[in-house]
Amino acid sequence: MRRLYKGMTAALLALTMVATLPAAGLDVHADAVTDAAPEDVYVSFGADLKDDEKEKVISLLGINEEDLEDYTVGEITNADEHEYLGDYLDASVIGSRALSSVVVVVGQEGDGIDVETKNISYCTPGMYTNALITAGIKDADVIVAGPFEITGTAALVGAMRAYSALTGETISSASMDTAVNELVVTSQMAQEGNISAEDVEQLMAFVKAKVVEENLDNEEAISKAIDQGADELGITVTDDEKATIISLMKKINSLDLDVDSMKEQAKDLFNKLEDMGIDKEQAKGFFQKIVDALTEFFHNIFG
Repeated sequence: MRRLYKGMTAALLALTMVATLPAAGLDVHADAVTDAAPEDVYVSFGADLKDDEKEKVISLLGINEEDLEDYTVGEITNADEHEYLGDYLDASVIGSRALSSVVVVVGQEGDGIDVETKNISYCTPGMYTNALITAGIKDADVIVAGPFEITGTAALVGAMRAYSALTGETISSASMDTAVNELVVTSQMAQEGNISAEDVEQLMAFVKAKVVEENLDNEEAISKAIDQGADELGITVTDDEKATIISLMKKINSLDLDVDSMKEQAKDLFNKLEDMGIDKEQAKGFFQKIVDALTEFFHNIFG
C-alpha cells in the first residue's frame, strides 16, 4: 500500500510540474512575428546566403517570403563581421561568408528580451540575452538562425542594428563593442568545456549585476564578485578566464546600465540568480524535499 501512495505522490508531483510547463510544439517566437505589426519587424540576412540557404533561413525564422516586402530588411556582410568581431576572433574563425541571420520584433514595455536560436552552435539564447542587455536593448523577441550549424556570433550585430532601426534609438559604438566582446567571451568559456553554457550565462549575469549595482570599477572588487559567483555556482574559473572577465566588466562598468532594467529584461535568467546565496546542493535537493514531504503526508494519513 505504501508503495502505491509513493507512486501516487510521484505522479502527482510530476503532473504538477508538467502543468506549469509551456505546451510542447508551441513556437512562441514565430507567433510573435506573425502577430506583430509589419513596422515592428526587422529581418537581417547574412549577405552571402545562397538562394536555397536563404529559403531555409526564412523558414527557420518563422516568416513568409511574400511578407518580406512589408518588413524592414537588411543584411550583414562579411566585412561587417570582420569589423565588429576582428578584435576578438581570429579571421579564420570569422570566415569569408556572412551567413548569420536574425529577425527582431519589438514588443511592449515590460515584455523583456526573449531569444531563440536555430542551427547556432557557438552561442546560446542566454548568451545573446546577456549581450543584448549590455547593448541597452529592451523588450524584443529575437530569433537567430543559420542555414546549417554555424557559430552565429555575427548575428548579434544584425540584432543590434535591427533594434536601432526599428526604435530609432542609437546604440553607441562602445555599447556595441562591449556586447560583442561579451558574447565572444561567454561563448569561448563554454566552448572550452570547463564550465557548462548555463553556468557561464549565470556567472556573467551575476557578476555584471554586481558590477552595475555596486559600481565595481577595480580589479580586486570585480575579482571578488567573480569568486563569489563561481563559489555559489560550484564552478572553477581559471586565472586567464578571470582576467578576461575583469577586462570585460571594466568596459561594462563604463556603460550607463541599470540593474533593475537588466533584471526586467531577462526575467528567466535573473530568476535563476535569486537563490545565489543558497548552497547549490540545497537547490538541487529542492524537488526531493517536496517528494519526501508529500510521502510523509500520505504516510501519516494512511499509515
